[in-house]
Amino acid sequence: MKKILGIDVGGSGIKGAIINSKSGEMLSSRYRIETPVPATPKDVSETILRLTKHFAWSGAIGCGFPAVIQNGIARTAANIDKTFISTDVNSLFSGITGCPVFCVNDADAAGIAEMKYGSGKNEFGVVILITVGTGIGTVLFSKGKLVPNSELGHIIMPNGQEGELYASDAVRKNQKMSWEEWGKRFNEYLLYMESLFWPDLFIIGGGISKEPKTFMPYITVKSKVIPAVLQNNAGMVGAALFARQRMKMIYPEN
Repeated sequence: MKKILGIDVGGSGIKGAIINSKSGEMLSSRYRIETPVPATPKDVSETILRLTKHFAWSGAIGCGFPAVIQNGIARTAANIDKTFISTDVNSLFSGITGCPVFCVNDADAAGIAEMKYGSGKNEFGVVILITVGTGIGTVLFSKGKLVPNSELGHIIMPNGQEGELYASDAVRKNQKMSWEEWGKRFNEYLLYMESLFWPDLFIIGGGISKEPKTFMPYITVKSKVIPAVLQNNAGMVGAALFARQRMKMIYPEN
């Protein structure tokens, strides 16, 4: 049970790797397939099957998924087809792969990894991890405990705009914004988060975490802000950790 296939479903790509769920180490190279358009349950599940076959995998799978997940059921759908809403994604993906699959909100997966092995290790105050990519995902921890499915990327800001529609990396690219222009927008979003939660720490993950120098000069919040250590691999690692937790609940002797 130590080795688990971690999968991260994103708006532009679905990627996976074999993870040592005890150490968080990646035991294989990452394999990525473009997210199908439209990202329907049928097409996404077939893509996950392709990933599984690529690794010749037959064990447990953890899957970070862009939705509120309650007991394996998708309650929302962000950057995927809305027909996913109310779908039992655990059963859907388990059925097509023949493997036990455990889905968790994608941002929560990244947060689980960063708090265990990355920038949030030994942080016991209020921590907000923000993954910035096609959308904005958020993870909220208090005293080391996860508050699941926070979905604060969809919060309406004082300017009347939804957070991720105003300050995601996709917005930066689509509107061909300079890093300064986008950094100031992202700072507005962080300032609003700070005014609501007053976190001790913001961790910035997702694709932009690879280039913190491009936007950090425009960040003015009082809270500490640091990039994620695991960067774009955090979702796969955290999904594997989540699956290990669920497997231990089913098979406690292992």
